[in-house]
Amino acid sequence: MAIKTVFTTGEAAKICKVSQQTIIRCFDSGQLKGFRVPGSRFRRIPRDQLFTFMRDNGIPTDALESGRRKILVVDDDQDLVELIVSVLEGDGRFETRTVNNGFDAGMMVKEYRPDLIVLDVMLPDINGKDVCQRVRRDPSLDDVRIICISGMVEEDKISELKTSGANEFLQKPFDTDKLIERICSLLEVESFV
Repeated sequence: MAIKTVFTTGEAAKICKVSQQTIIRCFDSGQLKGFRVPGSRFRRIPRDQLFTFMRDNGIPTDALESGRRKILVVDDDQDLVELIVSVLEGDGRFETRTVNNGFDAGMMVKEYRPDLIVLDVMLPDINGKDVCQRVRRDPSLDDVRIICISGMVEEDKISELKTSGANEFLQKPFDTDKLIERICSLLEVESFV
């Protein structure tokens, strides 16, 4: 995978987990070094400058280091979790963490700050809809994408999930290629599938 060497303010904001406005402000005040694209107002930030800025401001640089997107898999079906993890890890562009209930999911989202959550709707303790709502209530998690997975098919339930904050819904059983494709499109990563 080619490592990016220059970032837009939007990409830098995602990596630093701050708003694009914050990055632009730091750029314009000279805290974050970069350059403007000649003949335009677009700002660009070289990788080494972004790294220095993150280090100086106590922002974890692991997102920049690995360039891999963080996926949290929440499901109590161990076989399915292992399958999803092996496919994602094998892809090379993702790192994963897993939990098997809604309570741990809530804790892990805050600690791990995933880019995307693959969320089973039927969890042993709380419903996936509640997890979606909790994530959406936290403004610092605005960028987190959620793909709900479930064996249920009722249309009204699916639209309820989307209202609660799910970005996508996949019917179980699903093809792992399809899951990767959805993850790539939500995270704006190129899909090789």
